[in-house]
Amino acid sequence: MPDNRAMTKPLIGLTTYRTPGQMTIYDGELAVLPAQYVSGVERAGGIVTLVPPQELSGEDAHRILDSLDALIITGGADINPQRYRQSPGTHTQASEDMRDELEDTLLTHAIARSLPILGICRGAQMLNVHLGGTLHQHLPDVLGHDRYRVGDGVFHPEIMTIEPDTLLHSLMGEDTAVGHVYHHQGIDQVADRLTVSARGFDGLVQGVEIKDYPFGVAVQWHPEENLEDIRIFEGLVAAARA
Repeated sequence: MPDNRAMTKPLIGLTTYRTPGQMTIYDGELAVLPAQYVSGVERAGGIVTLVPPQELSGEDAHRILDSLDALIITGGADINPQRYRQSPGTHTQASEDMRDELEDTLLTHAIARSLPILGICRGAQMLNVHLGGTLHQHLPDVLGHDRYRVGDGVFHPEIMTIEPDTLLHSLMGEDTAVGHVYHHQGIDQVADRLTVSARGFDGLVQGVEIKDYPFGVAVQWHPEENLEDIRIFEGLVAAARA
């Protein structure tokens, strides 16, 4: 008998922005996500449903997660520093509390049920904050450079060193990877439940994963900006099928 589960495309939930913008006749608040995220999941063999910022109870989160085979916490604006016990710095963006709360609620219940999780950029930061870690609010103040955000919306490629004996290393199959970056914040104190899986040229944490968890991977770079390399998306989809 064929394994129908293995043949069915897994359904991957992606969180979205909720932001002012314009689209056709609409000029107001939009719930949107760059299509590259969708393309990454599609190319890896999954199908996508979007989860926009909204008020959710625990029961609501369970209903959403019941329909999903995996969850991606996507990139976006700065997380409210109050979530990691800090006051906003000079360069920290105004917080989007509804999105922060939605992703925090989803992570609580997704982790409880061992759902495959992928965090991308802000998503890596959110996973770390959710589990008790902290962030650098403005990397130039810490590192003395802004190489991870060259400006003008350009996702700059950087060489990342992948830590051995990590799930990320098994996905990439090598000790280094090219990551396209655009971020001015980064992980500072790593949550106890996470292990570091990748670092940048200067030692900055660029990847983390949940310890003793089937698939809980997060990277500070944007794999959706390099769709010639979909190994991370393929790993998530394979875990979702499992």
